[in-house]
Amino acid sequence: MSPPPPNYEFQEWWNKERFKAQGLLSPYPSPPPPPAAVDASADAAAVDVSTPTTPAAAGKSRGRSPRQLSWLLLLRLHHSAAILASLPSRFLTLLRTAARRISTATRRPSPVSRLYRLIRAFLVLAVVLLALELVAYFKGWHFSPPSYALSAEALEIVYANWLLIRARYLAPPVQMMVNVCIVLFLVQSVDRVVLVLGCFYIRLRGVKPVAAVDYGSQADLEVGGAVNVEDYPMVLLQIPMCNEREVYQQSIAAVCIQDWPRERMLIQVLDDSDDMDVQNLIKAEVQKWQQKGVRILYRHRLIRTGYKAGNLKSAMSCDYVKDYEFVAIFDADFQPAPDFLKKTIPHFKGNDDLALVQARWAFVNKDENLLTRLQNINLSFHFEVEQQVNGIFINFFGFNGTAGVWRIKALEESGGWLERTTVEDMDIAVRAHLCGWKFIFLNDVKCLCELPESYEAYKKQQHRWHSGPMQLLRMCFLDILRSKVSFSKKANLIFLFFLLRKLILPFYSFTLFCIILPLSMFLPEAHLPAWVVCYVPGIMSVISILPAPRSFPFIVPYLLFENTMSVTKFNAMISGLFKFGSSYEWIVTKKLGRSSEADLVAYVEQDPEPSIEDGNIHRSSSESGLAELNKLEVTKKAGKTKRNRLYRKELALAFILLTASVRSLLSAQGIHFYFLLFQGITFLAVGLDLIGEQVS
Repeated sequence: MSPPPPNYEFQEWWNKERFKAQGLLSPYPSPPPPPAAVDASADAAAVDVSTPTTPAAAGKSRGRSPRQLSWLLLLRLHHSAAILASLPSRFLTLLRTAARRISTATRRPSPVSRLYRLIRAFLVLAVVLLALELVAYFKGWHFSPPSYALSAEALEIVYANWLLIRARYLAPPVQMMVNVCIVLFLVQSVDRVVLVLGCFYIRLRGVKPVAAVDYGSQADLEVGGAVNVEDYPMVLLQIPMCNEREVYQQSIAAVCIQDWPRERMLIQVLDDSDDMDVQNLIKAEVQKWQQKGVRILYRHRLIRTGYKAGNLKSAMSCDYVKDYEFVAIFDADFQPAPDFLKKTIPHFKGNDDLALVQARWAFVNKDENLLTRLQNINLSFHFEVEQQVNGIFINFFGFNGTAGVWRIKALEESGGWLERTTVEDMDIAVRAHLCGWKFIFLNDVKCLCELPESYEAYKKQQHRWHSGPMQLLRMCFLDILRSKVSFSKKANLIFLFFLLRKLILPFYSFTLFCIILPLSMFLPEAHLPAWVVCYVPGIMSVISILPAPRSFPFIVPYLLFENTMSVTKFNAMISGLFKFGSSYEWIVTKKLGRSSEADLVAYVEQDPEPSIEDGNIHRSSSESGLAELNKLEVTKKAGKTKRNRLYRKELALAFILLTASVRSLLSAQGIHFYFLLFQGITFLAVGLDLIGEQVS
């Protein structure tokens, strides 16, 4: 039998893996080989790579022999050993970071919220009860509870009284709360399952909105002949921004290169910046695009009231807006594709009752760190499941505030932009729905944007997103009841849209997993079943992660982090419902400018020389003026030093959960112990700001 032909492909792969493994396993760098050895190895490598395989060998199966598989397994074991060997050093690095975070924490007094006071009191109570339970455990009272009549020492009398009080007076109301939260949990879980089943139905049947017309690409139009610009509706494009130094350039560029007749669109850059340097930079960018023939205007308000809603309301009051039929809105970090308008505007043709076409968000930095990966899971479910299912079956969903196109007539008939809440997008969507307008969600049209990479920015964003709906519910509850829409639409708005998904979800998440679960460890008479603690949340996490299948390795961190975020969402929900604290405060989410800016720059470089046709648009006086303004790019204002923070509510809850886990260990409650332990560690990591962007 002739020997098998040499497998040069495997040899090349094997050399690479061997060098990689040596680099991972060797604690010291290898000394450089002598020049002769370098030349010889280079020649050998050249021979291996350049030697072609015969056609016969190429046609055969390239399976690896048992010996090759053994070496492959050995390499994998070495690689795993290197990772395991690095775990202690990584753990020590984490401890040093946590210690440094605590030692450098700010000492400035900050206002203490009502929720933090309650959590702190609960922590003190948990520590006292744990101390009492430890004493009882070591004295054997856990195995034979003492009787009040037979007790001799004072501590034994205290423990006997505690057993009596918790069994008669504390356990029944706690058990009642447990049952209520379980019912809410199951109702919300059923709602999520129904949404997922609706998404599966849409996928299997191929249901999606179909446009009545197709404008085609610019290349197709050039081949087919002249373009009749009268067939294209007049579109107003708005870019509201406020101190967006990092992202203004690419957002303006992405909107300016829309594949739409220039004479049929007008771009408004709505700048609410209070930083003069940023204002000048944005003005320079607008003037640059004006010189390229783009119809773009810069607007800056002198009186900055109403945040984003006030900005949009001011822009819609311009006289020339009456000449436009649709308005597309893009936040400062959003970058629509050049064919965005050609994929969204056609859906309005023939649908006179259609008010909004909403596109899906896509994230340029979803793999940047653990925080962005977890956000991607949450938002993927929101868009692909919630928005798509609601758009297909009931023609209504909450406007996401950006990456959407509105019919201007619908905006005007619904009352326009109002400044009464911090969720002006949801406000206008609810009012338009009550007026009988319909919405369409396009899951296959994506608009690039950026996720917050620091926990501080994400926390502020979530606070606004969960306090605003409660403000809106207070204001429009009676309007929903008085409206002329059908009873089913009223029920959907009140019970599903507001109560179940905006109020009940953060309420039971925080109450059940952060309060009742640790409390039930100190009150064993109030039982919380294991399926509520582990099995059902695990199933719900699997369901939530289905729209982002590549994120399955992060399913456990996702479950723990969502429970950790419940304290922020619960606090925001309560503050918005009862007007506590800073519920009406609007803080712009910090962006870092991660985007496909290189693609936009390449497009701009290919663009022909500026052609100035419209004399009504203001232009810069000279190129030298633009150059002077562009010098501001390298002039950064000296601001506050950026640093990581400590979050007191999260830290206090971390110690509560860890204390309860110790109490659970005394009672040998396995699944409760592991859940409390890992949930407490997650709270601790978040409280020390060890998730997301790290600042040295």
